[in-house]
Order: sequence, then C-alpha cells, then structure tokens
Amino acid sequence: MNRTQFLPVSREDMENRGWKECDFVFISGDGYVDHPSFGAAILSRVLEAAGYRVGIVSQPPWRGPESKESILRFGPPRLAWLVSSGAMDSMVAHYTANNKPRSQDAYSPGGLTGFRPDRALIAYCAKIREISKNIPIIIGGIEASLRRFGHYDYWSNTVRHSILLDTKADVLVYGMGEKPLLEIVARLETEGATDFSGIRGTMWRTGKEENLPQNATSLPDFAKIKESNQEYCRHFVLQEQNTDPFQASVLIERSENRYVVQEKPSLPLTSDEFDRFYDLPFTREAHPDYPDGIPALAEVQFSLTSTRGCFGACSFCAITFHQGRLIQTRSIASLEKEARALTNHPQFKGYIHDVGGPTANFRVPACPKQAKSGSCPDRQCLGSEPCPALRPDHTEYLNVLRTLRTIPKVKKVFVRSGIRYDYLLQDTNGGELFLRELCEHHVSGQLKVAPEHSANKILALMRKGNREQYEAFSTAFTATNDSLGKKQYLIPYYIASHPGATLEDALHTALELKKTGFIPDQVQDFYPTPGTLSTCMYYTGIDPYTGESLHVARGGRERAMQRALLQFNKKENHPLVREALRMVNRTDLLPILLSAKK
Repeated sequence: MNRTQFLPVSREDMENRGWKECDFVFISGDGYVDHPSFGAAILSRVLEAAGYRVGIVSQPPWRGPESKESILRFGPPRLAWLVSSGAMDSMVAHYTANNKPRSQDAYSPGGLTGFRPDRALIAYCAKIREISKNIPIIIGGIEASLRRFGHYDYWSNTVRHSILLDTKADVLVYGMGEKPLLEIVARLETEGATDFSGIRGTMWRTGKEENLPQNATSLPDFAKIKESNQEYCRHFVLQEQNTDPFQASVLIERSENRYVVQEKPSLPLTSDEFDRFYDLPFTREAHPDYPDGIPALAEVQFSLTSTRGCFGACSFCAITFHQGRLIQTRSIASLEKEARALTNHPQFKGYIHDVGGPTANFRVPACPKQAKSGSCPDRQCLGSEPCPALRPDHTEYLNVLRTLRTIPKVKKVFVRSGIRYDYLLQDTNGGELFLRELCEHHVSGQLKVAPEHSANKILALMRKGNREQYEAFSTAFTATNDSLGKKQYLIPYYIASHPGATLEDALHTALELKKTGFIPDQVQDFYPTPGTLSTCMYYTGIDPYTGESLHVARGGRERAMQRALLQFNKKENHPLVREALRMVNRTDLLPILLSAKK
C-alpha cells in the first residue's frame, strides 16, 4: 500500500512531502488507523482539509531515551501538540471491570498489550513538557472528555483532579472535537496561544479568580467533593444538567487555588458538516507498518456511522457526557456514497456490518422542542418512563436501510449497533413496519438487545425500559419472525452488580432467565468508568437525583455471586450460587437452579 495515502508517521514521510515541519503533531495511544471511526484519523484529516500539515505519532515509548526521539521524530510542531489516549480510556483499555489486566488490546498492533501507558494522557503530556517547553498542548478524546472535572477513579479508589490540571495541558477539547479544534486553530494563528477562553466544547485553566467568566455556574469545590458524598452528587447533577449546547451554562470548578472552566458544549454538526467530514480521503486501513493489523478495524471497516448523540441516556453509559443527547445525522446521499465505495474494496464480501451510531434507531430529535431548542435539563426523553412529548419515528432510518440494500454488490445490510426496543414500541405509527423490515432484511439469525436486568427498580436506576417492555418486544419479535417463516432469536445482554442491585435482585433475574430457558454466555460486571451516573451511584452509594441510599456491591465476592446467579447453569458457578442462596435464605431454590444443564 502506498504510504503517501496516509498522513506522515516518520520524518522520512514528512520530507517526502516536501515539508520542513508539521503544524501539528498528534500523539495517540492507539495504533494509526486511517478510518473516520478513529479520533486521530478524523481530526487530522479535518486539519489537513483546512490546509494544515499533521504528523502522527502512534503509541510512542513513554520511558527511556527512545521516548524523546520518538515524540520528536518530526521536530516540534509549529502550532501545537495534540494528545489523546485513544478510542478508550487507557485504564479501561488495560483493566477489566474486576481490575485484572486485560490480555488483549484491540487498538494495538496484533491485539497485543503494553503499547500504551496507564493514564496515557498524563504520561504523554509529562514527556512533552519535558522536551518541548513553550508549545501549546491540546488534549482530547474519551479520556480527556470524561475526566474533565474532579471525578471518582475506580482504579485508585480516589477522587482525582480534572485531567486538565493533572496533565498541565493548555486546553481540553471535550465531546466530538472537529468544530472546537478548528476554532482553536484559528485562534492559534491570529492571537497566539495565551487565551483559549470562549471556545465552545473546550476547557481551560487559570490560577486567577479575576480571569473567570461572569454569569457562570460554580460546581462544588474539589475539596468538598472529596469530603462529602452529597456534594459529589450535587457536582454530578450540575454537570449532567449542563450538557446541552442550547441550555447549558459555563461551568467553573475550583481545585485548591486553581480553576478549570468549561465553556458551553459545541453546537451540533449540521448534516452538511457531518457529510463533509466523512467524505475526506481516508484510506480506511491500518497503516502498513502493522503487518498483523489493528483488530479494532475489523469491527468498523465495513460499517457506516449514520448518527452521533443519544437521548437514551442510560445511567451506565457516558455518551451523554461525550456526544450529548442531540441526534446528529449524515444524509442518506452521503451514506449511499460511502456504501458504494465500500463495495469496491477488495475484501468486501457483500455485507455491510452495521448502520447506526450510539443507538441505531435514533435518527430524528426526540421531540419538536428538542429540534428547536435542545434537550430539557431536568427531564429524560426515554428512560423507564418515556416523556409524553416523545415523538418516535423510524421513517427516515427505514429509508436509509432501504436505500443501502438496493446497492449493487450489497447482499445484506445488518443492524448491530443496538436498538432501543422501548423506543420502537412507542412508535405506534411505524414501529411495526420497522420491526418487520428489520427481521426480514437486517438480522442474521440473532439480534442483540440489552434489557440489562429484570428487576424494574434496577432498570429505573439504569434509565432503561421496564421488564414488561422487554417481554412485549420479545413477543412481537417472535411473532414477526413466525409470520416471515424465519427462525431468529434475541440475544439479551445483562449487567451484574449495578448500583442498587442486591443478591435478591440478581436472584430475581436468575429466576426470570430460568423461565425463558435462556442463560447468557456472557454477563458484564458493572464497570465504574468516569463520567456516568452509575459511577456516581457506585462511589457515593446515593441516587443523586432522589437522595436515596443504595446498596452497592463493592467486594469481589458479592460481585462474583451476582454474576454467578445470572449464569447459574455453568457448573463452575455452582459453589457461588449455593453461597448466594444461603445468604438470602433461599436454599429451597437449589434444586431448581442447579438442575439446569451445563
């Protein structure tokens, strides 16, 4: 493959382009994949389209003498260093929900581990400051976005400062970064690098109270959220209530004698902007320096991103904090153009693996008000009780799927990024038609769905549809497939040990699973990652919106028992199932649960 199709990754690449220096050097914790699903690729291509020269330094050594040489392979950038830990928080990339080292890293060459440091942003920025004193550092990506204020850190079991302070970066881009980054670039060119205030979708720091913006909302001080669970909850709620670009205030957090300032969120992309960014000249391949490839590419190489944003706002998901609740869409024409290009790829076998985003069947605003003035700060669109103003509509998404499946060389278009079945059930005009076409054309034997639990009180804490909605969807799915003469099945996903869930709640789900005859092969242990409502509940033991105290399974033993109850048919889980049933005084259920076949 021609290396010049990729952005430069070495001084030789840079010099072959006739460049003497780069305007920006992008340090990434991931291997370099030139595909729009990877942040380093899309942001660098956006800068390239704006006329800037960008060099990529992927997974540089962060210790020893070779680290300086690697990071400075292009020399210092003319305008700024761009730094991201990659597509995942580096701690999530390295450790499981039970804090055990992972054996694979899908974003590294060959899926091997050890290519990036723990707390990658801090490590990379420290090395840059050591070797490049006066050039601005701009941090972004999921690790920066979700750690932008003081936050609970599961891996150290402490409340840590804003990562903007820990990295000593000049500016932090939160959320999706194309528009904020272009605004920062314009300021770097015209005003120098001394003032980054007023740019939507960014955060900056100051040690001077007189520099703080007027009419901003102050979060509880960092010292208070370390000392008080109630203040931590208030801190979280204020953040969540200020995630909408049309409703949010500027936020300020004081940490000792320093301040971090969050500007209002970036305005959503128009369809034209979204189309333009995805039409940039991506190779859609991993860089040829990786003979064993980057495994994460396989998940997206023949998939289409049609949307950003999610108004589902599940408690355990950080999409609300990162992409926001407003739905942003690419045009059908743009998706069709990309799909036709995919059909010419030598490895394309006729299958588009997915068409979607955070939630595949969200393609229109939740309600007319949201389309005009943004999301309500004090009300959920869906959750366990859908807002009366919700206006579900699958018409446009159906048109997308119908268009794609008529393209020559396309055998099948799958929907794998997940649907909200509670939203589908609310669509009394077109939901039945959508379900029929979904089953007829876009499922290959199994459809993955996420009921997550069976106890309605836990589902309410998760902001998920209730058990009755899942049962109604399951019935409708089966009936639809029967009418089509198809044998297709739901594959439900469950979370064990979510805050609020007790052993009794896990037993409730186990008994429901026993009734259905389906026992999941995989159960996800709740993972307290930064930036989610559920993590706030986990750390404080409080529902921050009601003040109610919650049971939290913190120890490894109880977490293991909850997971074992959801997989009671596995012989290796039987000792834990027995122990759990003894603890809840339900040993009478031993013959029922442990009679299941392996």
